Amino acid sequence: MIKSTLAFLLLISFIPVSLAQVDEIIEPNYIRTIQFKGNTQLSQLPIINLGDRINLSFDALNGKEEDFYYVITHHNFDWTTSDLAKSEYLDGFDEVRIETYENSLNTLQIYSNYRLNIPNRETRGLRKSGNYMITITDSDGYPIFSRKFMVVENKVSVAVAIKRSRDLNFIDEKQVVQFSINSPNLLLINPKETVKTVVLQNSNLKTAITDLKPQYTLGNELIYRYDQEASFWGGNEFLAFDNKDVRAANNNIRRVVLNDLYENFLFTDPARFNRPYTYNPDINGNFVVRNIDVQDANIEAEYVRMHFNLQYFEDLGDRELHIYGNFNNWSIDGSTYMRYDEASGTYRNDRLFKQGFYNYKYVLVDRDGSIDEGAVGGNFWQTENDYTVLVYFRDLGARFDRIVGIGKANSTAITNN
Repeated sequence: MIKSTLAFLLLISFIPVSLAQVDEIIEPNYIRTIQFKGNTQLSQLPIINLGDRINLSFDALNGKEEDFYYVITHHNFDWTTSDLAKSEYLDGFDEVRIETYENSLNTLQIYSNYRLNIPNRETRGLRKSGNYMITITDSDGYPIFSRKFMVVENKVSVAVAIKRSRDLNFIDEKQVVQFSINSPNLLLINPKETVKTVVLQNSNLKTAITDLKPQYTLGNELIYRYDQEASFWGGNEFLAFDNKDVRAANNNIRRVVLNDLYENFLFTDPARFNRPYTYNPDINGNFVVRNIDVQDANIEAEYVRMHFNLQYFEDLGDRELHIYGNFNNWSIDGSTYMRYDEASGTYRNDRLFKQGFYNYKYVLVDRDGSIDEGAVGGNFWQTENDYTVLVYFRDLGARFDRIVGIGKANSTAITNN
């Protein structure tokens, strides 16, 4: 019995680490305003071309001026660790201290703002396309938080079209992504096995569709014309607030109070699921830090306690209400929880936000962690959403998944046919 137990322990000790799927590490409470972007002004999932730059910044609110380090890892399509050695996908080296940081200036909340650009002197670039993860660690190597990003080599073209659902049960609520992959210069052998795709709505990896296979082939073109399998709930336009002038009320903020920090009270938001759709321009869940009174918002923007107020009369059952958006990487945690206030009959939340323009929505979260994004705001086929299609390819005998193409479309061009 002892011999068999030892044999089993030895067996599991040699299981490759790459079999484990890697998830992002959620940042602790003292880390705020993680801005991670590629070629966009907005903070959103970076999807860059091979050789392009990525930018990461974040604030540490504990006032310790800690040393932080970064580690870059390469991953397969399913976010298991790839078989590539670090020297194969990284030009230079990582596990390097983030050298650029500044302390806040003339703010009520003290913080240190850390900034990292890649390529830099130590990490000169990325050699391969595919899925990547950057992990920020402390001086002891303990991971603090991590973020995913993608690197693309443009070998195929991707045409994307947005359609209304053909299912009459959801024709007013869902949007369908149809696309084709044209590869005149790259031979896609056995595409049902070697080609994989990721379809994103508003750059949110947590709602991505990843299990589509090409339906048929026309010459060099792979056709994906699914309906239900490639459909997303339309959602509604995001709500927003803008407190770039922290001392003034505006059409989003009804009251300003100064205590230990500035506090901004938003107007009460009604549920919109039972109201007609109304177009309202948004930035699809993203955010941008800004302050109109300073020269450098990175270190001079205030941290403000934002007060959310939702009027919602439906029975929650075992579910919870949360605020939701890319301000914390589409995560659900204690800081996003909406508590019921008996005195007002509304759900309330107060959370720290760095000054800027933010999109958000209210969602229902079930006990199993599933998120119903349309329960409060509703789902409408007219809603403006961004869609992205990423094409992965692993040739026969290859050791990693490349991203060989990207296509984009917006639902403002949605059609019925």
